[in-house]
Amino acid sequence: MVQVEEAENYKNKGNDAFKSEDYELALSLYNKAINITAKDSRDMATYLKNRAAAYLKLKEYEKTIKDCSEALDIIPEDPKAMFRRAQALENLERYEEAYRDAKTIFTVDPANKAIQPMLGRLHAIVEERARTAAQTSNKVDQMFKLAFEFTADNDKREKAMTNLLVLSKENAAAEVMLKNGIIHKIQQLVKNEKHPEIYINSIRVISQLCKGNVQRTISVINVVGVPWFLEIIDSDNEEIVNVAQYCLQTILNTFSGMDSNKETKPDKKLCEEHKSSIDTLLTCLTYSITNRVITGLARDAIIELIMRNCHYTTLNWSERFIEIRGLQRLLEVCSELEEYKYESAMNITPSSRTIAAACLAKIYENMYYDEARGKFNEQVDDFVKSKLLTPDLESKVRVTVAITSLLRGPLDVGNYVISKEGIIEMILVMAQTDDQLQQKTACECLIAAASKKDKAKAIITKGVDILKKLYTCKNDAVRVRALVGLCKIGSFGGDDASIRPFADGSTSKLADACRKFLINPAKDKDMRKWAAEGLSYLTLDADVKEKLVEDKAALNSLIELAKTGDQSCLYGVVTTLVNLCNAYDKQEIMPEMLELAKFAKHHIPEQHELDDPDFVNKRLTVLCKAGVTSGLVALAKTESHNSRELIARVFNAICSLQDLRGIVVQQGGAKVLIPMALEGTNTGKKQAAQALARIGITINPEVAFPGQRNLEVVRPLLALLHPDCTALENFEALMALCNLAGMNETTRNRILKEGGLSKIENYMYEDHVMLQRAATQCICNLVQSEEVIKTFEGNNDKTKFLTLLCQEEDIDTVMAASGALCVLTAANKTCCRKILDLDSWLESLRCLLANPNKEIQYRGTYLLYNIVKEDVDMAARVFETDVMEILMAITKLDDQECKRSKECAQKCLNAAEELGVIRKPDDKLPH
Repeated sequence: MVQVEEAENYKNKGNDAFKSEDYELALSLYNKAINITAKDSRDMATYLKNRAAAYLKLKEYEKTIKDCSEALDIIPEDPKAMFRRAQALENLERYEEAYRDAKTIFTVDPANKAIQPMLGRLHAIVEERARTAAQTSNKVDQMFKLAFEFTADNDKREKAMTNLLVLSKENAAAEVMLKNGIIHKIQQLVKNEKHPEIYINSIRVISQLCKGNVQRTISVINVVGVPWFLEIIDSDNEEIVNVAQYCLQTILNTFSGMDSNKETKPDKKLCEEHKSSIDTLLTCLTYSITNRVITGLARDAIIELIMRNCHYTTLNWSERFIEIRGLQRLLEVCSELEEYKYESAMNITPSSRTIAAACLAKIYENMYYDEARGKFNEQVDDFVKSKLLTPDLESKVRVTVAITSLLRGPLDVGNYVISKEGIIEMILVMAQTDDQLQQKTACECLIAAASKKDKAKAIITKGVDILKKLYTCKNDAVRVRALVGLCKIGSFGGDDASIRPFADGSTSKLADACRKFLINPAKDKDMRKWAAEGLSYLTLDADVKEKLVEDKAALNSLIELAKTGDQSCLYGVVTTLVNLCNAYDKQEIMPEMLELAKFAKHHIPEQHELDDPDFVNKRLTVLCKAGVTSGLVALAKTESHNSRELIARVFNAICSLQDLRGIVVQQGGAKVLIPMALEGTNTGKKQAAQALARIGITINPEVAFPGQRNLEVVRPLLALLHPDCTALENFEALMALCNLAGMNETTRNRILKEGGLSKIENYMYEDHVMLQRAATQCICNLVQSEEVIKTFEGNNDKTKFLTLLCQEEDIDTVMAASGALCVLTAANKTCCRKILDLDSWLESLRCLLANPNKEIQYRGTYLLYNIVKEDVDMAARVFETDVMEILMAITKLDDQECKRSKECAQKCLNAAEELGVIRKPDDKLPH
């Protein structure tokens, strides 16, 4: 009895809170009543109904339905429970179910007035949906007859399949298609389909059916099975491979709650629920990495899928990948040879080893504790030992190729392996043989090993003579690799003009040798790729930079290499471009430290005169006009974060010149910069975001970021409003955001949703004229939003601070602050009152009204009109001062530019007169 009374007490308090619209408190009290009440009692039904009402107000519709259903289990056909469930179902657009409940209520309680409008509304919706469903079913039937009839005209079949793809995006049509057996039909179609466009669109239909719908995805997999997806990805047609890869990613996203936006995080609850399905898919993909019969393109796509989903920010599958010996499979790909001297174990593309190395690096990133790294290294050791147990030359070659990939992927692991006893000696011995494949392989490994100055020095002492000897051999493939090794060693002084490991003139000779390989049309792409890598080291030398930029043939060849999009060319090409643009990090030398270094007789780096800004800007212009942006766009598809950072650096350097930003946009640069600004290294994201900001300052955002992109660019720009960013980065981001805020309400809402308002406002308080100006201009555009205006109504001094800014010396800041105040005071009387609550409000008004800038003067009169119109008290306060004399003076100005100010000043005087605050001199005093 005590518990019953206590529960009833909680319920009554909950009802009081509900009436006061404190729904969270009501919910808490109803929960307490439910927790101490017998499950099947009538009281429980009441408490559940009440809690459902609170959930309904809080828009927690699923929970509303659950509570109502439980209440109905206790008291069937209870009108209140059924009505609340119907409301929740309607809000979730589950109209047929809502209509069923509404009809039941009407049957039980025909006099219920609340249900009648709902019943009429739902009846119309359900009828319309039934009619649409019938039409949809007819459309689907027609398209089926055309698309899956192999004897029909291919053009008609292609159009029908395209229509099915469009229909699959509609939920009702997707259900009809599934019910009518589209999965079986597509499964049969892909076995014999010869028309690539029909084949590709049929796979896209599967992707669309699976997208965001777990039940449909399970239905698809139950029909075709996971191996079917591995069959369709096995193709030599790049477009087919891409759509199959996308389809598999869509399925993983559906099971995990992710989407195509790389910033989205998986839903832990969904991942746990579908853990088995996710694990099966990724395990099948892992086992397919070393499938001997699939195409190289399919293998690359499978590795990319593993790479995208293994990281702890996605499905966190790296440890499981290592557990099922996935590392060994990746290392097998890394050890594969494109040459046919040895029997090839599998098909690979020129990018396969690069992609596998990037995947190894991504997995190693997840090994954030010692035990996990130990397991990683242990499996790498096992692979190396298993290969070297066989004494034949092929095993040594394959191990060396794998070590090269490790040095290009998880560098720490590569260094760990190469430092093991006998490994570097084995590589040097291979380099000195007469076997060209061994020579090539050893050269590549030595190049990768000289990744740091200490390693470069070690190789100078051990291997430089060997590299020089190899450079004199007759085989071009060996020569170009030896050349790159010499280039790398010759560049370890970086851009310090005072350090030269080789004799004067040697760097230019090496660059000339690279150029010959690069521009020679008789040389294959592999040779040109290595020549580009050689230049990537030599172009730290300013003389080489200038010579290369002036060499149109070499520059065009470099850009054409980039446009191929070959990932194996990426490092050499992009690093060369970074060097040409001087887009690498430069150490700032403080004058005090310089003097100290001189005193201590330490080495002081010297900048070459050809690295002065004028020369750098000239190089940027030449590169951009030669079409470098198109090459960068082609290479930007890489999954390597470090490579994306290099690409972003080049883009940002080019965008530093205002005249080049239009070219970047025209050639698709803005499109690829957005994903680079959202995912990657911190530096890479910052560089890409700054490039976007620079584009957004100069070019109309509607042109630079059309459609959805103007929303996507908001987050990267806001990321630059951070204390760790430079003042220039802050300023450029504010300017770009200002332009975006002026576009439309949707974009302004996105800025607010991403927390942009408070970030922007912070810079209004900066003791930096440019930052304060840019932030105020941004706010001036943002106040066009009703949501922003509401923030100025609250208990804060934001309106007052804008009024204070009207006293600043910077004209542009005053213009923006007064513009924002004009909008605020026109929309809201509270803001008008806040201005007059400021002690120095009169000083601010005088600054505006007496300003020599005619636009600011007009804004001052407009602002004043908003304050005085229709409010006697405020008008009286204003006209107690000398404002009337200033306004009268403005009305007498003759300057044509003052026309708007004169008109507005007169409106102020007229408004005050109508309110009885002032009178004309000839007016009689009232009796």
